[in-house]
Amino acid sequence: MTTRMMLAAAVLVTGVTVAAAQDPIAERKATMKANGDQARIGALMARGEAPFDLAKAQAVFQTYADSVAKVKGLFPDNTKTGGDTAADPRIWETMSDFQAKLAKFGQDATEAKAKVKDEASFKANFSEVQKNCGGCHETYRLKKS
Repeated sequence: MTTRMMLAAAVLVTGVTVAAAQDPIAERKATMKANGDQARIGALMARGEAPFDLAKAQAVFQTYADSVAKVKGLFPDNTKTGGDTAADPRIWETMSDFQAKLAKFGQDATEAKAKVKDEASFKANFSEVQKNCGGCHETYRLKKS
């Protein structure tokens, strides 16, 4: 009986994991939305339109770094179209470059988080990480008309 219960629990957990990953387009859109939300917070602080907050500044970079781990597995071949995706087909044509850009973005965000100690260091690091983020979008995100 115990073995059956353990097997049933394992099947249930596996089913939940599979269900969570059944819509990679929605997952990557949600992850990118979280990045966008953090980018807005960072931009407001960088422009002086919101007061600098070290915890919020570091949360921006942590969100970016965390997003790389989530997103890198969310581009299977069956997600090239559908789900209102803005992913450019070039992602799948040059997956190694795309993955390299993601890795660099994550590394830069992690390093920036460690470097930020005050408003000046945030502004310097935020702009550099944003260039990396924007560069990937220029290459791998479809423009909506």
